[in-house]
Amino acid sequence: MTWLEHLGEGDLALMARVAAAAGFDGARLRHDDAAVESLLRRREAFAAVFEDHAPNDVVTNVTPFLTFAVLVHRVWDDLGTAAYVAEWMGPHQRLPVFDGSDLAEFAADPRRRLFITEMLASFTHVVSGVAWVPTRRGLRKQRFSELDPVRLASLLEVVNERERAGIYRRLGDLALFLTGVFPDHTESHGFGAVAESRLLRSARLRVAHAPSSALPVPGANGPVGLLEQLGARWYRLAAATALGPLTGTMRVVTDVADRFGDVRRILNYLTDRYLLPYRGDWFGESAS
Repeated sequence: MTWLEHLGEGDLALMARVAAAAGFDGARLRHDDAAVESLLRRREAFAAVFEDHAPNDVVTNVTPFLTFAVLVHRVWDDLGTAAYVAEWMGPHQRLPVFDGSDLAEFAADPRRRLFITEMLASFTHVVSGVAWVPTRRGLRKQRFSELDPVRLASLLEVVNERERAGIYRRLGDLALFLTGVFPDHTESHGFGAVAESRLLRSARLRVAHAPSSALPVPGANGPVGLLEQLGARWYRLAAATALGPLTGTMRVVTDVADRFGDVRRILNYLTDRYLLPYRGDWFGESAS
């Protein structure tokens, strides 16, 4: 997947204006992915999406993908020179941590920036529905939603082997989205003990019932800590259960699994610094 494959006509028109302002050849944009990527990092691109209109308005003639692509590149630039990054410690609690250069190093790979951008854009259109689950008494309806990790995880019980990797991948995405973009809401609402146990089992983790155990204990790390642990695990299971050679995107999944906490911090920074005024516009009230 490339940057160009996601851009619509409105996106390309805006990027052409950015190219003209930056002295680039705009004619290259429709066939040169590297040219698009280089423009996404330009201050002119950020201004075109976020500054050259009324405050707190979202540009309506471009896709969410382009908006998030510009934000991800702006954050990458910020992190390279940031003296510190505010670390999420709990609802409305942030402490300065001096690891901006490490986060910038992770985001330096364009495949990882594309991955984060695609993940954010994917949650502007949430899928929900009903799956028919076989039981001893016949089929029964089971609702699912991409914003409900417990219900989404329940699909692992009914999908075939070929679809399992996709469910694990989406669970990892959801864990990253909830802890990166909505950590306060996630921590405040949480999960019940039964739901936590189900989530742990979905990740093929045994459940402990005593804090002294080395195994995960429901409720011990808080909802954000739990999802951070599970998100990395789900991503690894996505790669492990994928049929055939790993795609380029699935190889990035393993990178994110290894640095899940760092990617969550990148998203926390992006949200706190830039996204807060627009979260309701892009993700709706159901996620806030």
